[in-house]
Amino acid sequence: MRAETVIKDARIIDGTGAPWFRGAIAINRGKIEEIHRGKISQIDADTEIDAEGMAVCPGFIDTHSHSDLQLFSDPTLAPKIRQGITTEVLGQDGFSMAPLYDIETDAWETHLSGIAGRPDGEWTWESLGEYLEAIDDHGIAPNVATLVGHGTVRFNVLGFSDTAPTEDDLGQMADLVTEALEEGAFGFSTGLVYTPARYSDTGEVRELAAQLAPYGRPFVAHIRNERRQIWEALDEFVDIGAETGVPLHLSHFKLAGPDQQGKVRRAESIFEAARERGVDLTVEQYPYTAGSTTLTNVLPPWVQAEGPEQTLSYLQDDDARGKIRRDISKWRIDGWENRGAYTGWENIEVTNVASEANQSVEGKSIATIATDRNTDPVSVVCDLLVKEELEVGMLLHQLTESDVREVLTNERVNIATDGLFGGRPHPRVFGTYPKILSRYVREANILTLEEAIRKMTSLPARAMGLETKGVLRPGLDADLVVFDPATIDTNATYNSPHQFPTGIHHVMVNGSFVVRDSVVTGARPGAALTK
Repeated sequence: MRAETVIKDARIIDGTGAPWFRGAIAINRGKIEEIHRGKISQIDADTEIDAEGMAVCPGFIDTHSHSDLQLFSDPTLAPKIRQGITTEVLGQDGFSMAPLYDIETDAWETHLSGIAGRPDGEWTWESLGEYLEAIDDHGIAPNVATLVGHGTVRFNVLGFSDTAPTEDDLGQMADLVTEALEEGAFGFSTGLVYTPARYSDTGEVRELAAQLAPYGRPFVAHIRNERRQIWEALDEFVDIGAETGVPLHLSHFKLAGPDQQGKVRRAESIFEAARERGVDLTVEQYPYTAGSTTLTNVLPPWVQAEGPEQTLSYLQDDDARGKIRRDISKWRIDGWENRGAYTGWENIEVTNVASEANQSVEGKSIATIATDRNTDPVSVVCDLLVKEELEVGMLLHQLTESDVREVLTNERVNIATDGLFGGRPHPRVFGTYPKILSRYVREANILTLEEAIRKMTSLPARAMGLETKGVLRPGLDADLVVFDPATIDTNATYNSPHQFPTGIHHVMVNGSFVVRDSVVTGARPGAALTK
């Protein structure tokens, strides 16, 4: 036979969890043409890669990506493809980049800047379909799929308001979800700790999630609480799945804060009870003890209920700052969801700012900055957000390694990065998948190599409905990673996150090399996927 590319003498890990076998893979026209076991006779190929006993597996699928705007400024998405990611799922935490109809995109852009950054150029789209077209027109290295976001559709109808929707409002929101699904969204996401989705009640969330039922696509949720009220938040999430019949996918599962540490098995029993109840529930995790998000998330909800302009006004008003301080203090007592109050200011680090004037604070904790400036932590938060027009990211140290490891070994859990770009980012942006394969497979031996690969490939493909990805089979997409299990490692750390991994030699997307001999090729064979 003749092939465009053949990878020979490889340890083939097919993504299912089955044991690896020695063989070769032939690739034609972006698809896997044939998989040969054992030694092969000469295949006539334009490009031949001798893996020399290294592993080849399906490309890694990041089920929680925040590359929605980054892909326009860096279409290679080098930090992702260098760690073997070939498909990313965008539109997370209720924040999709579309639909945006007849509204001020500047306000939405400012609101999202701490998580998504800002676009490289003008927003040229309104509908989700137009957003996907813009991606394809620009060209990208990996594949991307997107969810439609709860916060986005709520913003279209109610702006940033904390008011409850009328029946007509809810109908408009439901229509926007359905329209996005018709245009190719892979599911619906919410972020119930973020404005404006945080102002919704269970009935609103249930009604919007129910739009997924005819399509069989997942409801992906950052639940209302990952701390003291996590049990109520999980119950709400599972009940929505049971009542609507839609698949559920739990974003970045964690038990945050000292009160919940060591209670992973209690949460896992909820997952298993849900599945016994008939709820199709899957879960994702990033393998780190710190999380990251936008610094605005430490603010009381009322501060953001009137939009970014009013938020900035509040942050500059002495009376409003006094109320912010009192509310944060009350959160400490009452146990409401607030990362700043519970994590402790010494455990919150600034990851990125927009201006050069404040770049010196990147990598420093809020407590340290307060000491350096001879002021209090709330003043630091308010001053930074004002100066940077809300574009400030933060890193939160809030988990234990023992809990991270226990979650990782659960068979329902797949791997994701949840990585935010810019400044001094979380090391997961550069090193999530190599960390799994080095720290937890080769060194700690808590996962087999085959099981780890399953958690990065076929399991996330199943959860997100990526039917032609995640498994090595003839006829499926030729998204592949060639790596050395003995040397693969992450080099990204909290102190030095901008470090590419070692041990990943080749990465292919749709049959084309996006990484060749550990170097980004610049090729853009990826596509904006649609359902």
